[in-house]
Amino acid sequence: MARLMRAIRVSEFGGPSVLQLCSDVPVPNPGQRQVLIRTHACGVNPVETYIRSGAYARKPSLPYTPGTDVSGVVEEVGDGVSALKAGDRVFTTATETGGYAEFTLACEDCVHPLPSSLDYMQGAALGVPYCTAYRALFHRAQAKAGETVLVHGASGGVGVAACQLARARGLRVLGTAGTAEGLELVLNNQAHLAFNHREPGYTSKIMEATGGQGVEVIVEMLANVNLSTDLQMLAYGGRVTVVGSRGPIEINPRDTMAKESSIMGVALFFATAEEKNECASALSAGLHAGWLRPSVGRQYPLEDAAQAHHDIINSPGASGKMVLTM
Repeated sequence: MARLMRAIRVSEFGGPSVLQLCSDVPVPNPGQRQVLIRTHACGVNPVETYIRSGAYARKPSLPYTPGTDVSGVVEEVGDGVSALKAGDRVFTTATETGGYAEFTLACEDCVHPLPSSLDYMQGAALGVPYCTAYRALFHRAQAKAGETVLVHGASGGVGVAACQLARARGLRVLGTAGTAEGLELVLNNQAHLAFNHREPGYTSKIMEATGGQGVEVIVEMLANVNLSTDLQMLAYGGRVTVVGSRGPIEINPRDTMAKESSIMGVALFFATAEEKNECASALSAGLHAGWLRPSVGRQYPLEDAAQAHHDIINSPGASGKMVLTM
């Protein structure tokens, strides 16, 4: 008789209410080179709200279970798995069956040891945020030591990751947040300077901090609000990497001509196997060296997944990574 588990299921695209808790979902069985993980925590990412709403370019087949960033304990391994065994503490960068569930399947290549120095909530904050930040900084913007990077929205999951990764690579890191708590978090996570993006004239302070030269790289979490202003703050040859946007914005293309600047989108989906391996190696090095430490924000039980989806979009002032706990 098949084991059953609790899992969030989405049977139609729509608002947060389509996230339904089901208690009779069969526990999946691991196939060739697959790992079955007993979930302890799962990260909640903004992209999951876009997918759930049906507004994202790639739509999963219905019904489905959301979530990719799981941390937990290996329950069982399939044939061909040699690097992991039952009882290992692990985190994932992708799942096969969805992470908002008590058990999830993942390909062996996407499952990594979770250091004892991190708890399960921190483990659930690693996957999408850190891989997205790494891709934005180094695969897309080609950021280099000695350059200045502005992380616009640095107190959320991707923002914290970008600050830590950039600082470790020798960049000068400026971050923005919208609350006193967020500003403190940004400074505690390797930013050299932090600015309140809700204060009038904050962009002038950023320019002053660069001696009027501007920043070489901007990691942008809310392009529909900030992109036009971002272009004003770039140095010559500067690059804006768009990690998030919730709608359109009007810009003046001459602003890109004046400094030969670039605007580039970031989508983790397009990372090659080689790029994924590079990112995994960089994260592993940071974890073992101790400078890579995820910051966890709000925590919700699995049954409150709908509330988490509401809050991640509608609550101002991100402060660390939002996670679901089992």
